[in-house]
Amino acid sequence: MHVLIPAVVDTPVYPNQRAAFSPLMIGRMSWGLSYRPTKVPIFIIGKWGLTYDTALSALLPNASVFSGTLVRPGGPVMAMLRAAKHAMRALGSRAPDASPFARMLHARKLPFWCARFKEDFWLVINMQASTGSKKIVGVFYKANEYASMNPKFVGCVEGSLGIRDWLESQGHQYIVTDDKEGPNCELEKHIPDMHVLITTPFHPAYVTEERIKKAKNLQLLLTAGIGSDHIDLKAAAAAGLTVAEVTGSNTVSVAEDELMRILILVRNFLPGYHQVINGDWNVAAIAYRAYDLEGKTVGTVGAGRIGKLLLQRLKPFNCNLLYHDRLKMEPDLEKEIGAKFEEDLDKMLPKCDVIVINTPLTEKTRGLFNKERIGKLKKGVLIVNNARGAIMDTQAVADACSSGHIAGYSGDVWNPQPAPKDHPWRYMPNHAMTPHISGTTIDGQLRYAAGTKDMLDRYFKGQDFPAQNYIVKEGKLASQYQ
Repeated sequence: MHVLIPAVVDTPVYPNQRAAFSPLMIGRMSWGLSYRPTKVPIFIIGKWGLTYDTALSALLPNASVFSGTLVRPGGPVMAMLRAAKHAMRALGSRAPDASPFARMLHARKLPFWCARFKEDFWLVINMQASTGSKKIVGVFYKANEYASMNPKFVGCVEGSLGIRDWLESQGHQYIVTDDKEGPNCELEKHIPDMHVLITTPFHPAYVTEERIKKAKNLQLLLTAGIGSDHIDLKAAAAAGLTVAEVTGSNTVSVAEDELMRILILVRNFLPGYHQVINGDWNVAAIAYRAYDLEGKTVGTVGAGRIGKLLLQRLKPFNCNLLYHDRLKMEPDLEKEIGAKFEEDLDKMLPKCDVIVINTPLTEKTRGLFNKERIGKLKKGVLIVNNARGAIMDTQAVADACSSGHIAGYSGDVWNPQPAPKDHPWRYMPNHAMTPHISGTTIDGQLRYAAGTKDMLDRYFKGQDFPAQNYIVKEGKLASQYQ
């Protein structure tokens, strides 16, 4: 059972003063809640703003002691309120043993309460930390007969990221499924009482505001991979949830895949492949639109980790490299790669023979390539999109491929995913589309499985994640999603 123990500390607590900070003292300060030597979440508010972790760990060996956030009442009260809301979310709004103080927090009266103690510092223990047994749900694609063909194939339902034994050995419940759509799906059954949801961009579980409202125990949303746009991030932030992904885990995988797709389109590879498997032989039907990559202008929309890596891999091909991004590269790196920064996207795009999409899906980039913008591209342009399908206007891309304005389109991202059988990109001419596979190579899987395990371990211990992994933290969205 979860017990919330608010406690006011009337004396500074140093490691050498543990005896004064006795369990009896804690019990007396808990407004009627008795101290129990069990693994419970502890919400501590203390005056002096000191670090209590060491002292509390010694005094409460069976309890979970968490890292805290120092705030001054009457100052940045919202930080304190966010921590309080997160604590109450972990406890559950129907908890019968919540103290009057806890209910006061839940009623959002914290700023008024704080105003009575403006001269003091207070420490709010971060309830992101986990206590006791947790229910963790993973949503991955099913491998079926392919699961047993490679022992390193961990990114599927059967592989379960390779963390089942580790989680269950610690007493946690681990549910894994590929069934994620519709009111009667397997995922829906576990939403009300799950604490952690792990999903991937390759088989995303769409976490809507409606699902977040149903998930009364939910604390953490993890993306095993890169890209968390399958989550309603604003709703997650408003609910006090943490959203994180394994940043950098499949950067190499996606950049290499993009380079492959560029070459497939430039060299008009697919018609030749189809000729061979169909028993045909017509060199002219391939050669009339096959080119060298050397000397072509390649522009990337977005130059983050993947975009930079792609530009580095393109340098030996002696292309004219352009990039558009929110941020300009460091001068030394820009010089090393030989890429030119283009501040105005609409001025860069008409210069490009090849355009590669490397920007996250946000409110600003959704539908970025609409009919009007596509119409301004160079006739015969080639486009590679391994970012997100919704960045493109689906029908506008299909129409431009049919008319020849886009000479070739390749990528592994669709809107929605999995793509329905009647999706127009399946049937448009001159495409080289695949399912969402670029970031889920075996090497990529091992990296994002390890990263997911690391974050779960930190979550259980109450430790922060690597800063670059946070997408939503304490009610704030990462800069790329703002």
